[in-house]
Amino acid sequence: MTWVKLCGMRSPDDVAAAEKAGADAVGFVIAPGSPRMVTLDDVAAAAAGASIATYLVAVDLTPDALLEVASMTGVDGVQPHGSGSAEAAVLALSEGFRVLFPVAVSEKADLSEVPAGAMALLDTAVPGLHGGSGKQFDWESAAGLGDEFVLAGGLTSDTVAEAIRVVGPWGVDVSSGIERQRGVKDPDLMRQFVEAVRGQ
Repeated sequence: MTWVKLCGMRSPDDVAAAEKAGADAVGFVIAPGSPRMVTLDDVAAAAAGASIATYLVAVDLTPDALLEVASMTGVDGVQPHGSGSAEAAVLALSEGFRVLFPVAVSEKADLSEVPAGAMALLDTAVPGLHGGSGKQFDWESAAGLGDEFVLAGGLTSDTVAEAIRVVGPWGVDVSSGIERQRGVKDPDLMRQFVEAVRGQ
């Protein structure tokens, strides 16, 4: 069964809706400038009551800083973007955190830089952005990679079934595709997305 992460949660209510929809994991964005950014206190409050896996999505944090905020918020895993992400991933793994390691895809997907023990997260390369663009890359560029990765990038309930058929990923990750407006999650869209995945 394909693993599903719903990203960009901003409240305990969002997490509850994701759980009700049948998601396996949720993500919280703490990157400044993101329309989905939440505070560390927000993350801690929402993650505390979660019955599914929780991930902290950060950009340009030092390995020590990422480990500190992950421990402080009580999440299960991290998704480090930007500078120092490989080092941050290795340190997080050594401390028992799960790691989704972002791989920006423009032409051919390359997993050679993914640290051992981390799960690759393939997303669309968009200059100036670290995921959450709502843009889709050419799924054929991920052909031949096996199934040890999570697919992201412009997925919706209308496209995810075809994406799974073409790419065959271990999991899928969505943020903009489950929003009624930028940064605002929609419980119905969450449910429709998970149903589209589970229908495979």
